[in-house]
Amino acid sequence: MQTIDMRSLEVRFLEDKDGTGGSLDFFELTLRRDARMPVPHYHKSWDETVYGLNGVSTWRVDGKNVDVAPGQSLFIKRGVVHGFANNTPSAATCLCILTPGVLGRSYFEEMAALLASGAADPAKMKEIMLRHGLVPVAP
Repeated sequence: MQTIDMRSLEVRFLEDKDGTGGSLDFFELTLRRDARMPVPHYHKSWDETVYGLNGVSTWRVDGKNVDVAPGQSLFIKRGVVHGFANNTPSAATCLCILTPGVLGRSYFEEMAALLASGAADPAKMKEIMLRHGLVPVAP
C-alpha cells in the first residue's frame, strides 16, 4: 500500500472509498514525535473511529483530551470538533476508520503536496480541507 508522507504524519491506506464502494476509508496513521493536527476541525459527512496500535496519541475531542494507547479506541461522531497530537518522544500509530467512506486518499495527497512545496499557506490548507469535507474551527 502507498504511504503518504505529510512531514510529521504518515498515512498508509489499507482500504478506501473507491475499493469499498463508499462503505469506509481505513488507514494507518503514524504521528511522529511532536506531530499535531494544527487546525481543529469536524467532518460533515462521516464518523471516525481510532484504534491505538503503538505509542500514545492525544485526541482533543469536544474540548477534552483523550489519550489513545495500544488496544484502546475512540469514536468521534460527525460534527464533533477534534484534533490530535503526539506529545511523547516516540512515534505513535493508530488505525483510523471513517464511515461512510467519502474522504479517500486525495485529501492527504493534496495536503502532502502543499506541505512538500514549502508553501504551508493557511488559506490554501483551509481551502483543501473545506473541499474535502473537513471544516476548520478556530482554536
